[in-house]
Amino acid sequence: MTGIDDLLRRVSAKASATMEYLPPPATAEEAAQAERILGFRLPDVLVRLYREVANGGFGPDYRLLPLSGEGRTAVSDYQEERNGSKPGDDAHWPADVLPILDWGCGMYAAVDCRSPQGTVLLFEPNGISGGWHRAWHIDAESLADWLETWLSETGWYEEDADEDGEMRPWEPAWQRLAEGR
Repeated sequence: MTGIDDLLRRVSAKASATMEYLPPPATAEEAAQAERILGFRLPDVLVRLYREVANGGFGPDYRLLPLSGEGRTAVSDYQEERNGSKPGDDAHWPADVLPILDWGCGMYAAVDCRSPQGTVLLFEPNGISGGWHRAWHIDAESLADWLETWLSETGWYEEDADEDGEMRPWEPAWQRLAEGR
């Protein structure tokens, strides 16, 4: 068993123990269709998470968005956010960054799909007008690290979290926001 196999087993166990209902996992075709619609590949760990645990509905606070299906999904939120800038406004959502969890108040957890490990970003737009690159921060260097934080209940979003300062800015934000305008 690899480290990722063990991690996904523990995530699945916690999801099953803490959620009253879990949707079925996404199929291989649903994951492939999501990648076709998005126009980029998803990190392997993210695909395995959706295919082996459930198609969303588990995780920290508001729970992961479904990858695909009816209603609001990670794919539909990505499309909406990427197309949401008004003509003449600065783009606020970078290319190839998939929202996976809506924290509320405009905040998202998102995965940088260009990073093989799936760096997890926090989009925190509150108090920012223009200069959207300042709204992007690194929450975890990898999706695996982010999931470990959820499993250990030590994330910044936990009530008893140890607040040891601000998150680091995500340096590629400015360049990635400029793509595809």
